[in-house]
Formats: sequence, structure tokens, C-alpha cells
Amino acid sequence: MNLEEFRNYCLSLPGTTEDFPFDESTLCFRVGGKIYTITDIIDQPFRFNLKCDPELAIELRERYENIIPGYHSNKKHWNTIIPDDKIPNELIIKMIRDSYNLIIDSLPKKAKEFLTKLT
Repeated sequence: MNLEEFRNYCLSLPGTTEDFPFDESTLCFRVGGKIYTITDIIDQPFRFNLKCDPELAIELRERYENIIPGYHSNKKHWNTIIPDDKIPNELIIKMIRDSYNLIIDSLPKKAKEFLTKLT
């Protein structure tokens, strides 16, 4: 997965917005105003942070060397993913969707209902 594929997938998720709240190169994707993934559009290699269930985060880090504790994030709840040919694209998509869903689950009831109508 490259930056363009990553961006296109994130923007396909209902209610997703993108912005650069920190600087000109740090791209955030949000749902309900909360960040579910963040990346730097300039840094190489391409990498991004995703929110993750703490137990699953540890399991993924142990299984894949290019899934590491979240860079500049709460390492209990965030992983940094450096896509490579050892991490299946299907897993990357699932991790993005899981991060999105963790944020959805944390939103107030009205926001969840609004997003449900978008699907």
C-alpha cells in the first residue's frame, strides 16, 4: 500500500475528513472530528499510525517487524505501520477499518446515528 492507496481507502470510509492540523506534511484522517490515522506525506519510508486494541497491538507487533509502537503516540493504543510485502494488504485495510471503528465506538450516540445514515 502506498500513500495514494492509503488516502483513497481512508476517504472511502463514511464521514471521513482529512486535514493538516500540525504542519504542512502531517496528514490526519478523522471521523466525528477525532483522528483515526495520521501520516507524514513527505517522510520515507511511507508509514502511518493507527489506533488499535491494546492486546491486538502487542500481538501485531510480535508478528510483523514493520508494525511498531505508535510514533509520537500513546504506545498502548497506537501502532505505526510501515507497509511492506510481509504485511498483507487485506490486513492493512482491516487495521485501518478497525481504527476507524474504534473512533466510531467512542463517539456520542447522535454522531454514531448520523454516520450510520451515511453507509
